[in-house]
Amino acid sequence: MPLAASAAVSDVKLPKEVRVAVIGLEGHFGEAVSVARKYPQVKIVAVEITSEREEKRAAGNPELAKAKRYDDYRKLLAAEKLDAVCICDQNWRRAESVIACLEKGLPTAAEKPIALSIADMRKVRKVADKTKTPLTMLLPMRFDPEYLAMKRIVDRGEIGEPVQLSGQKSYQLGERPEWMMERERFGGTIPYIACHTVDLLRFVSGRDMVATAAFHGNVGFPQVKEMENTAAICYQLDNGGTADVRLDYLRPEAGTSHGDDRLRVAGTDGVVEYMGGKVTLMTDKKPLHEVEDRPQAPSLFANFLDSVYNKTTPMLTQAELFRVTEIVLRSREAADAGRVVKI
Repeated sequence: MPLAASAAVSDVKLPKEVRVAVIGLEGHFGEAVSVARKYPQVKIVAVEITSEREEKRAAGNPELAKAKRYDDYRKLLAAEKLDAVCICDQNWRRAESVIACLEKGLPTAAEKPIALSIADMRKVRKVADKTKTPLTMLLPMRFDPEYLAMKRIVDRGEIGEPVQLSGQKSYQLGERPEWMMERERFGGTIPYIACHTVDLLRFVSGRDMVATAAFHGNVGFPQVKEMENTAAICYQLDNGGTADVRLDYLRPEAGTSHGDDRLRVAGTDGVVEYMGGKVTLMTDKKPLHEVEDRPQAPSLFANFLDSVYNKTTPMLTQAELFRVTEIVLRSREAADAGRVVKI
């Protein structure tokens, strides 16, 4: 699929004031905060806070500090007149809170994964289809200039047909909340992190995953209990090609950044790669060189609100977010079962 026209636009204009609630302060709640900071028409009017960790985050943030606080999102939804919600709660409750917002007709941007099981994902999709309420998932990386540049190169046919895909997300462990240390509440490192990489590989290459094999485990860090600190996934692509995804919480604290993200797409005519902040390209016609072109796009949440209130086409569709969720949940299944799983 060619790069959406909206990717060339770095700003949006909303036709009205948009009252937003942020439900939970885990993960990418900064998506809503940054949009409220940039666009005066976007107001964060309410926030659900259920822990001391979240209270500290709200207190230190001007956009959140002014919002009315609730200790239960159901009270928030009953009391507030809203135009959109950004759900950043703990993983175990995600499907429940998303369904509640969709049933109220509230355009919803939800943290990933959208659900922790295939059954719950199907429940969310059923409600989304029934209510026709706009829904997106917080996969902001596909809106970054580096990955937009990679997609543009692939769309132009410069590397030929994508055949071999590779992605990495390596994080510093840091301090993790208790809920992340229990599989039942966390859901596993594969669904939690691989959502980003799988989405990027599909977005940049235009290919899909049709089968998966995977391994995951915790080695050397008993303090995080059931949370895996290493995982590796292999995929068969829809054109017969292959892909691999590497995930870990092993990046040393001495690292200059919290994460080390890498993405590589090898095609029949060349290779495009992102690593260390640089995009490089090598083809049959050109030697290895750095790509300077950096297409600009609005942030995910801004693009979502633009699609809701200006009826533009979102850069992340509902079909895509459900497909990515299905892929990572099947990958976790493959790792748990020790077998190849069709997707």
